[in-house]
Amino acid sequence: MTDYRHEWKIELSPSDLLILRQRLRQVLQPDAHAVDGRYLIRSLYFDTPEDRALREKLDGVSRREKFRIRYYNGDVSCIHLEKKSKIAGLGRKDMAVLQPWQAQAIVDGRLSWMAESGMPLVTELYGKMCAERLRPKTIVDYTREPFVYAPGNVRVTLDYNIRTGLSCTDFLNVSCPTIPVPENPAILEVKWDAFFPDVVRDIVQLPGRRAGAFSKYAACRMYD
Repeated sequence: MTDYRHEWKIELSPSDLLILRQRLRQVLQPDAHAVDGRYLIRSLYFDTPEDRALREKLDGVSRREKFRIRYYNGDVSCIHLEKKSKIAGLGRKDMAVLQPWQAQAIVDGRLSWMAESGMPLVTELYGKMCAERLRPKTIVDYTREPFVYAPGNVRVTLDYNIRTGLSCTDFLNVSCPTIPVPENPAILEVKWDAFFPDVVRDIVQLPGRRAGAFSKYAACRMYD
């Protein structure tokens, strides 16, 4: 479990993306996990039959959470279960590592093993899948360019090529078809601890752009 961190999200135009990429490369370091400066992310988001997570996001509920499972660059040998918690402008991510069979079992609705998994986050998800009928909802794919800056533990990412699997939840099928979300948005995300260095703050400032509450999950549900 990590502490709550400050978070900004800013929706970008194609020209914004080009400008920020050049600025960030001059001052920040690329994330060590990136390959040629980027990686591909596939996430499977969970929601209730009433779409509570989606509605809370769209309604701007201050305190909310969402569950997802994800892997990187098509590598299904390392899968993360994550819970994102938000309080106002602060966010926290709790994580557990899943085996491929465990992820597939969750997708297939075979849940009994979760209660005895010995992993608190898996047990929590199991309880909410039973009590609140939380279920896999849709796949979200995108490309991420990550940068880091040690002072303030700052992480800056550029996310684009966001695609939705619509109602498909075939999470481990790397060839599962996805389609671009409407308007093909790009997103700047900035996360930091208590200290936000001025040099990074200056880099990510763009005329006419303000931090907002963009959600890739919500964007990928626009076709529903």
